[in-house]
Amino acid sequence: MAFICIPILFGCTNKISPEGDQTPRICPRCHNVSVVSAKSRMWFELFFIPLVPMQKKHLWMCSVCQWHVPTQPGWEPQLPASGYNHGSFQPGYQPQYYSPQQSPPPPR
Repeated sequence: MAFICIPILFGCTNKISPEGDQTPRICPRCHNVSVVSAKSRMWFELFFIPLVPMQKKHLWMCSVCQWHVPTQPGWEPQLPASGYNHGSFQPGYQPQYYSPQQSPPPPR
């Protein structure tokens, strides 16, 4: 008699997708203009195939620092100042770039 062992892979995973108005807002953690509304769904998976949707949440999510919070009535992240062209960084932010041979200056 032969014993056959077949592993069964299953679990629950979250899939996050953008939804609704995609006007970027300011992230309270990293201050980038990269927060959008999203929908998070938890799926039961069997052999890496999503089969049954288990739970759905609406949330605000930052694409830079991965900060997220469930949507709450009466609260939204702050909109950028009017006239700003919806780039990925906060107005006035200028990153400093250094070549690999050049070291950054010491902190003051």
